[in-house]
Amino acid sequence: MPRGDKSSYTDKQKRNAEHIEESEKDQGRSEAAAERIAWATVNKQDGGGKRSGSANKTAAKTTTTSKTAATKKAAVKKTAAKKAAAKAAPGKATKKTAKKTATQAAEKATTKTAIKKTAKKVAKKTVAKQATGKAASKTATGAPAKKTAATGARKRAAGKG
Repeated sequence: MPRGDKSSYTDKQKRNAEHIEESEKDQGRSEAAAERIAWATVNKQDGGGKRSGSANKTAAKTTTTSKTAATKKAAVKKTAAKKAAAKAAPGKATKKTAKKTATQAAEKATTKTAIKKTAKKVAKKTVAKQATGKAASKTATGAPAKKTAATGARKRAAGKG
């Protein structure tokens, strides 16, 4: 099958591509650009050219959420830790303990990253609160507060306070 052959597409996919192509032309795209966009859209929606039938019911659509990505990262960390522990400790009894320690280490690593993230968020919030608090105190109190603070500082420096 040569490149660009559309014979593996269903009639529905071909009609869909025609409609998309017409729409793109109406928006001012060239003939070639409209056709390229139309077939790219069909490929993205349906996972490429497919013949209808029971064998082709699953489309190649994959959506990853932040939860699944985090789960995958944790799984990768666990397997890497297990492999390292298995290499370091040969023998059946030691493999079991190595597996436990590897799992614990992986859990600690994921917990540490979660703690770091929350610490960053808290730090950002406190910095924002301090900035708004300073701005509010400057506008609310004005010059008299500055004057008394400066007087207190001079007294302390002189040893009176």
